[in-house]
Amino acid sequence: MSWLRRRLTGLPEGFAGQLAANESVAASCTSGGEPVVATSLGLWLPGEERLGWHLVSKATWDGNALTVVAAATSGTAGTAVLLTDQPPRRYPLENPGKLPEAVQRRVTGSIVDRHRHELPGGGVWFIKRRVPGQDGTILQVRADAGVDPAAVAKLAAQVSARLH
Repeated sequence: MSWLRRRLTGLPEGFAGQLAANESVAASCTSGGEPVVATSLGLWLPGEERLGWHLVSKATWDGNALTVVAAATSGTAGTAVLLTDQPPRRYPLENPGKLPEAVQRRVTGSIVDRHRHELPGGGVWFIKRRVPGQDGTILQVRADAGVDPAAVAKLAAQVSARLH
């Protein structure tokens, strides 16, 4: 019956994740024989849990591989969520089909608004994003490497206070 599940859901063979009741498959393929699945709620990468679209800082497709930069939550400042980018991860895709386009559409579709503010040592991105499966938006703050975290937190708290 696994063939029937794959056919009905669009999941590739070997997918071991558990989709949420409201989660639908947009596209799928494999990387190194492991499933890569784009859904309404996020991106399932080989050997990992679902990465929500609001935590994909960047995803690029070079025609052979999908490179994903995930963000990790590093705290809050007011109602703003502070993010830190993780190292890029590269996934060579076998028969990518519509997966690269689905990823691009979902990542950009999660962004409502963005603004960059310069601080000593670099800049800070303020991004209003939709979180899949939730109502409303959240304010995310991602600073360039080398920017003082205390200055980022202070600015993020001020911006979030003005927005609420």
